Amino acid sequence: MTGRVLSVNVSLPRVIGERGGEPVCSGIAKQPVAGPVAVTANGLYGDGQADLINHGGTEKAVYVYDRSDAAYWEQRLGRPLGPGAFGENLTIEGFASSNVRVGDRFRIGNALLEVSQPRVPCYKLGIHMGDERFPVEFARVNRVGFYLRVIETGAIAAGDAVERTSTATTPLTITDLMSAFLTARNDAARLEVVAALPGLSEAWRNEFADMAAAARRG
Repeated sequence: MTGRVLSVNVSLPRVIGERGGEPVCSGIAKQPVAGPVAVTANGLYGDGQADLINHGGTEKAVYVYDRSDAAYWEQRLGRPLGPGAFGENLTIEGFASSNVRVGDRFRIGNALLEVSQPRVPCYKLGIHMGDERFPVEFARVNRVGFYLRVIETGAIAAGDAVERTSTATTPLTITDLMSAFLTARNDAARLEVVAALPGLSEAWRNEFADMAAAARRG
């Protein structure tokens, strides 16, 4: 199965609004760029994050969102949503969250990337979308997109093929993982399965291990 890159989107951090009377700075307001963009271990050239504790880094180097999921939100919100509308680096077609697993590898342009975790939305998505309630609904609907780590650096451009070069052995999709994150707080066995997934980011592995331990304690 092969998909396609519709746009490559980057942004440096800037003020996107305010919260509690204080300015909020974020790199969420991505804009499409023309031509090949270099991909390093920490993400795309020209891209940046304001909060380096919760965003960016090697485990969340590239954020991907599928056009089919964006089309759902266009219908739901009743307005068009352009490339990068959800803060994604790559707007693609062919690989929605329900068809991707942690550990899947993709050749995009001449870079090789691996799925590391789902996206958990924060309040900044609400500011960006003009609705403070939106992050909760975004997670509930479970069309959250996914992060990639960089296995081989290279360059990516709009129009490049998105080729899944290897598929993880787990049956759990990104959608399944987000569902477990939201609904399985008391199911230790289910949480332990997720925590043990090969290729899962360290942050998510620790989060699920902690939730499983708490569930075991009752």
